[in-house]
Amino acid sequence: MPPAVSFSGPRRIPYPGGCVTEPAPYALDYLLKWPADVTVNGEVHHGKPVFPFVQELLADPAAHGLTPAEAGAARDLFVDLAGQALEAEGGKREWLRREFER
Repeated sequence: MPPAVSFSGPRRIPYPGGCVTEPAPYALDYLLKWPADVTVNGEVHHGKPVFPFVQELLADPAAHGLTPAEAGAARDLFVDLAGQALEAEGGKREWLRREFER
């Protein structure tokens, strides 16, 4: 049985380089806005900013036909996939977890 919520991980973060912004904070900001196609119970939501959409799922899972556990699994998937990209830029997954607690 496929997961209730799925999306692919981010591609390489388009860091512009230079001394204006450190890579890790830039990557975090990018990942909090990063868009992807998100599938929820077979329905594809094209080009959704993933982080705010997962927050919406967590706030009201039933509105999307999910259980709280399924919404939590979507959060864990985001932290896993975006966390890999963030760590590649020198950041930490904990930063993403902390964003969900705000």
